[in-house]
Amino acid sequence: MVPPQETTKLSAALAGDQHAFGQVVEPYRNELIAHCYRFTGSMQDAEDMVQETLLRAWRKRATYARRATFRAWLYKIATNACLDSLKKSSRRTLPSSKYPAANPDEPFAPPIHEPIWLEPIPDELLAEISTTPEARYSIQESITLAFTIALQTLPPRQRAVLLLRDVLGWRSRETAETLDISLSAANSALFRARQTLEKTGSFQRYRKPRETVDSLLEQYIKAWENADIDGLVSLIKEDASFVMPPSPSWYSGRDAIATAINNMLFTGDAGGRWRLRMTRANAQPAFGFYQRDESSGEFRAFGIQVLTFDGEEIATISHFLLPGLFQRFGLPEKISPRG
Repeated sequence: MVPPQETTKLSAALAGDQHAFGQVVEPYRNELIAHCYRFTGSMQDAEDMVQETLLRAWRKRATYARRATFRAWLYKIATNACLDSLKKSSRRTLPSSKYPAANPDEPFAPPIHEPIWLEPIPDELLAEISTTPEARYSIQESITLAFTIALQTLPPRQRAVLLLRDVLGWRSRETAETLDISLSAANSALFRARQTLEKTGSFQRYRKPRETVDSLLEQYIKAWENADIDGLVSLIKEDASFVMPPSPSWYSGRDAIATAINNMLFTGDAGGRWRLRMTRANAQPAFGFYQRDESSGEFRAFGIQVLTFDGEEIATISHFLLPGLFQRFGLPEKISPRG
């Protein structure tokens, strides 16, 4: 259950040594954040849930009987902490799943700052997570924006069962015991959750780009930084979508996207207005987006943009107008004109 070299440290932690407890739980922090993110769709909420998980684990340390791995015990606590939280929180999504497409010739809708929007998660939190061969979805597939949106459509218990069974690869009995439900109830919840995911239009298995993706991303960066609208729209699908939470406005189709970008982001002399820094989010290509400050010439954080590819075309541009995310992605909040 527990590696021999960790036995002494774990015993000290369970006996009340706070330093040892911190050392024992720290290796699991990132994967617990990813687990809680799948429940909540929010980095902030996921981090809060992990803090709650570790507090509960510390208070309940005497109840750990070592019949399961310490990791599994933490996952049980995290799962139930998330379920408690979901009783009093709104389902998070993206504008394209909540509102009709906007008219690009009309003014941009003001932002809605209520906690209803999905947030991206940096890929670095996925690096050390492992699952069993029984898992139906890979770690990369189970963190994409489309999958996360689809998860949010599930009732909390179905969400929990699907994550434990199909993402972590747990057995039916383990799942039932974790959620304190019968085996038949766990299996029924899993069946209904799988049916919902198969039917929902928000979950699509897009084809991944081939080895030319680096070239496509370079073209994409150049198009934005040169305000080349023709070059930009040549990279996206005819039926692509462009969302910009926290604004409820979103645009459907290549022509509407081109009009919206021209009207909002490429107005005037836009060449050199934008600067992009490559990163990764939700197992997808992403960028830190910076806007030039006309007085200082510095480029300041504007948002995190995540791309969903369908083959060698961009199917969705998800532009999160949340500069506060930059710190979580390890990106600077501003860069110099020559940076």
